[in-house]
Amino acid sequence: MSALIAGFSLGFSLILAIGAQNAFVLRQGLRRAHVLPVVLTCAISDAALIVLGVTSFGWVSARFPLVAPVFVWGGAAFLVVYGALHFRDAWRGGARLEAGGEAQSLRRAILTVLALTWLNPHVYLDTVILLGSVSTEYGERAWVFGLGAALSSFVFFFSLGYGARALAPVFARPLAWRALDVLIGVVMWIIALKLVTF
Repeated sequence: MSALIAGFSLGFSLILAIGAQNAFVLRQGLRRAHVLPVVLTCAISDAALIVLGVTSFGWVSARFPLVAPVFVWGGAAFLVVYGALHFRDAWRGGARLEAGGEAQSLRRAILTVLALTWLNPHVYLDTVILLGSVSTEYGERAWVFGLGAALSSFVFFFSLGYGARALAPVFARPLAWRALDVLIGVVMWIIALKLVTF
């Protein structure tokens, strides 16, 4: 039980900050657009990466010591660009939540969330490298730790996607979208800074 709780707690804390995935899920939830497929895609993708980290981190890091630095600098670059795009959107303004409107097709929403997940090196740092390395401390119970971390992804993304609906009246105002874009940009840049100074 301690390994399960530890995995859940660490996994939840890693995805709690507004990241690329989370920002997209929040926007989809606010727009009430394809929420179930989007949150399922995020949670299943995270779970797959966590399983990869828990089952193979030790083997990969021993044979490829340059993997971690590549992910650190690649992740920082990704986050800087993604943050800058949100600052640009905040500067331009004009975004608002259209009640009942869908921002994009289901296919495009899934492709977007897959790209934000699988092409974001920061996700690999959290799931494969960090969770994978911590799981080695639990020996034979590493899979229980991984199960807890995977469970936290499902709880978090479903809560974010469906809980966002309560915020819909707030985000009917363009100023709220601009504030959200600024917040996302700041968080992205802070995470990027932490990556390169860790």
